[in-house]
Order: sequence, then C-alpha cells, then structure tokens
Amino acid sequence: MNAQILFDIGDIRYEQKETPAPGTGEALVRVTRCGICGSDIPRVYRTGAHNMPLIPGHEMCGVVEKCEERPDLVGKRVGIFPLIPCKKCPQCLSGHYEMCEDYDYLGSRSDGGFAEYVCAPAWNLIPIPDEIEDDEAAMLEPMCVAIHAIRGIGLIDRIEAGDGSKQWVSSELSLSDPEKEPSVVICGLGTIGLFVAMFLRDAGYRKVFCIGNKDIQKQKLMELGYDEGDFCDVRSTDPERFILEKTGGQRADYYFECIGRSDCYTQAVNLTGPMGKIMLVGNPAGDMDLSRDVYWKILRRQISLKGTWNSSFPDDWTYALERLADWHRKRSIENDAPKPSDLITHRFTLADMSGGLQLMRDKSEEYIKVMVEM
Repeated sequence: MNAQILFDIGDIRYEQKETPAPGTGEALVRVTRCGICGSDIPRVYRTGAHNMPLIPGHEMCGVVEKCEERPDLVGKRVGIFPLIPCKKCPQCLSGHYEMCEDYDYLGSRSDGGFAEYVCAPAWNLIPIPDEIEDDEAAMLEPMCVAIHAIRGIGLIDRIEAGDGSKQWVSSELSLSDPEKEPSVVICGLGTIGLFVAMFLRDAGYRKVFCIGNKDIQKQKLMELGYDEGDFCDVRSTDPERFILEKTGGQRADYYFECIGRSDCYTQAVNLTGPMGKIMLVGNPAGDMDLSRDVYWKILRRQISLKGTWNSSFPDDWTYALERLADWHRKRSIENDAPKPSDLITHRFTLADMSGGLQLMRDKSEEYIKVMVEM
C-alpha cells in the first residue's frame, strides 16, 4: 500500500509499505478520508511521534475489508476512534476510556490514517449511516472533541426520560425565560472552536460570542448562522470591551479557551464572571504562566477551571452521528442545518499531502480544515 511515513522529525515520505494484517480483534480498514489535525504539525516538524517510523493521521474513516471479530462490519463504512484503551486501568473500568492510563493511539503511537489501509480494533469502529458523507465521517473525531468539551462544562447532558430511554438535553438553556440564558464565549476558531460554536447553536444557545483573528473564521461562523456582531476580531477590537458590552458588564458564564497560550488563559479568567466556568480546550503551545493577579480573580470570583481531553467513546460519537443524521433530514426539507464539510477549506491527495502539512506549518493561506482524500 501507499502511505506517508514519518521517519524522523521533518522527514516524512510518500512510500510503499506492506499492507498490514489485522490481528486478533482487529479490522483492516481501507481509508477513504483523513483530516490533518493541528497536532500533526508539531508531531511531524518539531517533536516527532512516540514511535518512528510511523504513519501519522488520526481523523479518519473508511470501509472495513476484513474483520473476523465482527463480520457484520465487512463492506461497511466506519468512523474510527483513534485512542485504543487498555480496558484494565481504573479509568477504563469506570468507562472513562479517554483517560486510560496505558493507552495506544492510532497516528501517534501506532500507524494511523495517512495510508491506503489501517488496522484498528473492532471495538474502536462505529458504523456510518448511508446519508452521512465520508467528509463528515472523517471529521467525527474533532467534532467529538468539541462535544466532549461542551458536555464536560455542563451545557449538554444525557438524561433518562420517563419511559426509561436516554435523551440529550441543553442543560443550562431556559426556554421559558430567554433572559436567563447563559452567556458563552469561545476564544479560538480553528476546527475545534468552530465545532463548539456549531454544536452550541444546534443545542439552542444564542448568547454565544466568538473571539478570532482571521477573515475565514468570521466567514465560517456566519455560515453557521451567527451574526457579524457575534464575532470579535482581535485585530481591530479589544476582546474585554467587546465581551463586557455583549454581557452588560457581567462577563461570561461559560468560557471555552481553544488556543492554549498563556495570554489566552489570562484573558479567559479576566472575561469570566462570578461563579463562571472555564473549559480549557487548546493544547498548550508552551508553558502556561499564572500571575498572582489572575490567581486572585479565580479565587474571588469562585471561577471553576476544567480541562478536557479527547472524547468519550461511544457516547460523544453517538451524539455526533445523531445530530448529523438530523441535519441531513432538515436539509432535505428546508435546506437549513449545519454542514460540517463546509469547514473544509483545502483538499489534497495522499501523494500530495505534504502540501497540506506545509500550508498549515507556514500558515501561507487562511485555512480551517485540511482534508486528505484517498
């Protein structure tokens, strides 16, 4: 098979490699799409992977070609949860597989999706309904990172209905009194930040304000149904003044920090009001410094800080598939529903994928999601 193989830091080559053979409990999947994640850039160019040579890529979907564990999946399209849990540690035994203490990971510890084929445990596969496109299936992983952050901060929850079934609800949305609706701020509008915006709006939240610094971010946000006035462009507007005006001087009730820089961390605290909640989403670009003044604000405003990591499988993934299916139904009737594939700004073939990596590394063009098509 053909694959993009990372041999060393900065040394990624398009070469042929023997097609992997699935082991016990595994499936052989023919990859159809694989997105380039922002975390792939430092992995390829600065830090390397945990094991090399290695095929990167963890945002993928494909068609099952072999699977003795689950023969019903052969020939079916699947999404792939990239984290392979040990299922033995306390976190796994409690169902929090994303916090496994001894995990493997497709695309960073084991071969991933920048190849024509990948082997993955059958447990990590989720069937894709016919109406959902390959582009959307390949974006399930970043979608679910966003969903996990929203659920973690308490804005979406799964409860048991009167008939014993489980249903999703917008936990903090007051339908009877819109004035009581919480204010939400999203700082950082890359793929994850825009997915947070997408799923919050879909869940019914309207007092959502977004901080970004690119024209493409504003464009995509407005395509999601947001107004121009919901976007704070830091190139021309002071974020603190903007959020104070939007919240009547109260600051945010909920704040998603989706960048991972120390100054953005400080800004998150400054713009979150008393009893507010901050969700730290962005991977840190370096050390995070906390000044005494910022620490005091956390104490005196009794702000809750929470981190999020990866996604819960299968819960977050099931939620994403349910929403995707519903959006397809809505578009067939009234053409009014989010379309995640609209966030794809660039496409590359597997052979030409280095162009996508370089574009993201050098930021030579504005982009949101870069997709590799097999």
